[in-house]
Amino acid sequence: MVRQLVAAHLKPERACVLVGLAKSSWHYRPQPRQDSELRQRIHDLARQYPRRGYRFIHALLVRAGVTLNKKKVRRIWREEGLAIKPKVSRKIRTGAAIPMQAEYANHVWTYDFIFDQTLEGSPLKILTLTDEFTRQSLALRVATSFTSLEVKDVLQAVMARRGSPAFLRSDNGSEFIARDLGIWLAVQNIRTRFIEPGKPWQNGFAESFHARLRAECLNQEVFYSAKHAQVLLDDWRAFYNARRPHSSLGYRTPDEFAEQARGRPATPLCGDNTAKVAVSPSPGRAGKADVVPLT
Repeated sequence: MVRQLVAAHLKPERACVLVGLAKSSWHYRPQPRQDSELRQRIHDLARQYPRRGYRFIHALLVRAGVTLNKKKVRRIWREEGLAIKPKVSRKIRTGAAIPMQAEYANHVWTYDFIFDQTLEGSPLKILTLTDEFTRQSLALRVATSFTSLEVKDVLQAVMARRGSPAFLRSDNGSEFIARDLGIWLAVQNIRTRFIEPGKPWQNGFAESFHARLRAECLNQEVFYSAKHAQVLLDDWRAFYNARRPHSSLGYRTPDEFAEQARGRPATPLCGDNTAKVAVSPSPGRAGKADVVPLT
């Protein structure tokens, strides 16, 4: 409208007054945004964490000392086409998601295996051990195969520096239901929680950790041997615990959350105290697990 009045030989200032705009608006020229460096940094982080969203990237930038609003990261994220489509779960979930929630550090540990291979095709079997409350990765051990005795050695090494958990959650893999491991856990007064067959979501913390490990490390690296993989996984575990923000912990790192939770009383966080549910120790039988119903 102002341009039409100016074209009709009216002064720009008078045209602005007639339209109801400030006189300075005629002389305003938009300045291009000086955010090319920020866009490049967001692109680099998006390539480094291909399955993460703009909230996670914003948390990383803030931790790096960048002062910016989350909405700005979201705008750039959308303008650059970095949004990812969420994966659709095709497995029908039945029953409880996680039958017993961890209520304090060292309450429930979960361990499981994830698989990968070297550049030459040799199989790699990775044992993961996680504290469900603090989300800390307690161990990442790589080998071509594992026995129950080797699993016990990993547990023993972690317990020597951290203390013993009240419960251990796992699936019914042969390494976890072996009789010698079950007897050792019973002597240590550590009770077991085996998930129901075919229901991996009952071990949801391990599944979530494996997804992060797969997307951020295993799919990004090339392993030449089991020893090489162990070095890279140790580096990633140190990063995960000390420098990687976790969305469910309020974008704090697991180590930061564990340090802040250290002064909390060991009181239930999910209603009834599920730690006092009667659970029979499960030394196991040869080739068969003593599965305790999870309620």
